[in-house]
Amino acid sequence: MPRRSYFVYIMANETRMTYIGVTNDLERRVLEHKAKVLQGYTSRYNITRLVYCEEYNDVWEALAREKQLKGWLRKRKTSLIESLNPRWSDLSAEWYDEREILRFAQDDTWAAQDDKTARDDHEERTP
Repeated sequence: MPRRSYFVYIMANETRMTYIGVTNDLERRVLEHKAKVLQGYTSRYNITRLVYCEEYNDVWEALAREKQLKGWLRKRKTSLIESLNPRWSDLSAEWYDEREILRFAQDDTWAAQDDKTARDDHEERTP
């Protein structure tokens, strides 16, 4: 049986507003944020930069870590990000080009993906 990976990730915008989520497909999820295909907090505040991520083999560990990070004060989250990414650089900057992001944003077939992928992503706005 192939090993499954789950990712706890932090996205940010230019003013360092953050969003914490968990997914089983980090590249797809980051592309969804960049293309702003899902209406809500991240699209409203242009939160499109991947600034931090951790990988887990167990979904329950990933969900527990996500919940833990969401409970931290902003100062502690900032310290975590800056321990590995002091400039808050977009860790996914080389993953896609602008044309790919635009194509994804205009293609509505992404919404027809198996509902399981949506259930695998458990997210909410961070304070």
